[in-house]
Amino acid sequence: MKNTTLVIMAAGIGSRFGGGIKQLEPVGPNGEIIMDYSIYDALEAGFNDIVFIIRKDLEKDFREVIGDRIARNTKVSYAFQEMDDLPDGFTKPEERRKPWGTGQAILVCKDIIKNPFVVINADDYYGKEAFVKVHDYLVGERPVTDKLDFCMAGFILGNTLSENGGVTRGICQVDDGGMLTGVIETHDITKGENGAQVPDEMGGYRRIDDNSHVSMNMWGFTTEILGELEHGFVSFLQNLKEGDIKSEYLLPTIVDRLIRDGKAQVKVLETKDKWFGVTYKEDRQVVADSFKELIEKGVYHTPLFS
Repeated sequence: MKNTTLVIMAAGIGSRFGGGIKQLEPVGPNGEIIMDYSIYDALEAGFNDIVFIIRKDLEKDFREVIGDRIARNTKVSYAFQEMDDLPDGFTKPEERRKPWGTGQAILVCKDIIKNPFVVINADDYYGKEAFVKVHDYLVGERPVTDKLDFCMAGFILGNTLSENGGVTRGICQVDDGGMLTGVIETHDITKGENGAQVPDEMGGYRRIDDNSHVSMNMWGFTTEILGELEHGFVSFLQNLKEGDIKSEYLLPTIVDRLIRDGKAQVKVLETKDKWFGVTYKEDRQVVADSFKELIEKGVYHTPLFS
């Protein structure tokens, strides 16, 4: 059996655990958090081990809250994303407070990841179908190509919106063969009376097709991506404008560039599952009710892990 890894980006969960940390809000009947359900679904789909990307100052608390419990069920490793972890010749601007982004997050795993892997956010619920499709793609036989061969879970935009405010999604451009041709990072997408909408230049709104495929940062990569990330991060840092303390090195932008440069091909694996996430404080009850409904339907049992 081919080994595959689940990589969870959790470095942005906050400086402490407890009240107010949205990613660790209990949403299950036995105190389960969203991450529990993602891990359960990934293991069920066939992923063999887990890498948590966290900050070093979170390690002790993170192990107590979730890491040690999950380690009883599968192999767990840790990678640490820090703002001063930069290539030789670069230093963090003193004024910078914003992390370097999801591209750097995966790069800190370069000495840990040895297998094809799926990347997810710690605070998003993706559903079972996406994990199965990404896993099967990573371990399956594919046509020989001279390009890097990756995949992504393509969620339906209408299934990924919050009832409580705007969200940011990577709107995907997909060709007739189901291959990704580009990703457009789109901000402040909200639910309107006639479907998904974004602000326009005139102060109103314009519609976006609810059936558009979107990226939810669930990517299926082979280890070859790590070399591209390393090279690209140096270029990103070299091209930062003086005084820019906010730009981030982001996976959708990186993948988009690799596709446009002809270096990579990315298969879009459509999933019809509904996304859940605690983007706003008001989302928590919606998420808790959704998991309660899934448990009542027999999709999950409780507690998930011993």
